[in-house]
Amino acid sequence: MQEAITVEPAPGAETYPALDFANSAVTLPGGQHLDFLGTPHAANRWLNEHGLAPADAGMREMCTAQLRALREQIRVLFASRVCGLPALPAAVSALNEALLKAPTVEMLHWQGADAPYRAAPHPTTQIVEHAMAALADDAADLLTGPDAERLTSCDSSPCTRYLLRHGRRHWCSTRCGDRARAARAYARRTQAQPD
Repeated sequence: MQEAITVEPAPGAETYPALDFANSAVTLPGGQHLDFLGTPHAANRWLNEHGLAPADAGMREMCTAQLRALREQIRVLFASRVCGLPALPAAVSALNEALLKAPTVEMLHWQGADAPYRAAPHPTTQIVEHAMAALADDAADLLTGPDAERLTSCDSSPCTRYLLRHGRRHWCSTRCGDRARAARAYARRTQAQPD
């Protein structure tokens, strides 16, 4: 039985769920990759833990794929912001499309002589669309708000997570900070040794 890997949230994730969403795919040392949206069950659990879906939402692969696609576009936007580069128009469009996904009303249904009723076209789809809209809105707030200047990527290779910089800290976690410090110490030791 494989031990569950825990990853502490990056600084800023408690304020911006979109930051935690962008970091829901993690590259660990040794070539390990962890994806909290890798399966419908995992994606449902992640959304539930962030208050964006009920535990029994019944996620399907199509919805999970939409979430992963939005995550990648948000990562592209974060990378553009961190590097001070223009954003790819496709990433901006994807974020704006997600913002518009959340229906504000339920549709009217009337089948034959039965009484009319109102409902979402598909409850799970509606849940996912609301979650995507909320995450896109949060990402747009982060990218345009006062914390945007603090957005940075983790300085510890091979980590690919983002964080809000606090002081001189440029690591997303204690583990990454320890790894970066150990690498610097090793580099100093090897440079100091005569040939």
